[in-house]
Amino acid sequence: MNQKRDLLALTDLTREEFFGLLARSLELCALQKQDLCPRPLAGKTLAMLFAKASTRTRVSFEVGMFQLGGHAIMLSHRDSQMGRGEPTADTARVLSRYVDGIMIRTFSHAEVAELAVHATVPVINGLTDRLHPCQVLADLMTCAQAFGLDSLGSLRVAWVGDGNNMAHSWINAAAVLGFELVLACPDGYTPDADILAHAHACGARVSTAPTAEAAAVGVHVVTTDVWASMGQESEAEARKAAFALYQVNAAVMAVADPEAIFLHCLPAHRGEEVTDEVIDGPQSRIFDEVENRLHVQKAVMEWTIGRRSPLD
Repeated sequence: MNQKRDLLALTDLTREEFFGLLARSLELCALQKQDLCPRPLAGKTLAMLFAKASTRTRVSFEVGMFQLGGHAIMLSHRDSQMGRGEPTADTARVLSRYVDGIMIRTFSHAEVAELAVHATVPVINGLTDRLHPCQVLADLMTCAQAFGLDSLGSLRVAWVGDGNNMAHSWINAAAVLGFELVLACPDGYTPDADILAHAHACGARVSTAPTAEAAAVGVHVVTTDVWASMGQESEAEARKAAFALYQVNAAVMAVADPEAIFLHCLPAHRGEEVTDEVIDGPQSRIFDEVENRLHVQKAVMEWTIGRRSPLD
């Protein structure tokens, strides 16, 4: 029996698999524009577990599963036994008897890892406080649309703001694909040292800059996220003060490459981490990025649940 395929982190992928998933995402996008949609997951079911509120993750996975011929079941923690304390291992074993794959969006990355250990069906990380792999896949698909798939390894990317799950997944992607990543994060809000250490051990071109403008000089992509994510609401005021000099604005975009694009995983706090001038400006690709979540989720589900090789 073939080993199941999970996607918990972008470092689970080889470079060839990573490029293969992006190429398939672009292909699925093109097919949808022609009203053509393969249905390789007909008769398959995806369980979607949510401990965190969601718009893009839920809709993209549910619509994607439907378009691929399958069915998705949404289970929030408050509506399932997980919210009443059922062990993660037991939930994994139970769901494995019913469904063909599990997507989970939650707080603890350890919960996702435990789910994957005990599930006999593929597990996809829809988001944890540590990593957000599917979002960064969609971000890189957006970069491929702007610059070409073959150019991804030579891109220069600036991450501005919190060293959070998005920053971590950008670091992981840089470790696999080889593009240059410059991080501008306030003191006390830098990425986890172990994730940086792993990237550097892989030879990743990841560096830091003291300001947003310094990070953005000559880059092809400027990307950011909110200053206070879900579960950090009590820190919001302190974070506003710490991040005040880490806003993506016209001055930051002015020092980037003239063809640079702006990305944001959304939802955005306009006027905080990014100005309206940038997020609504001609360099912004945020709604292409949103749409690309759908195409990427479909490619990921084909690869995990449908066991389609991304090298096909």
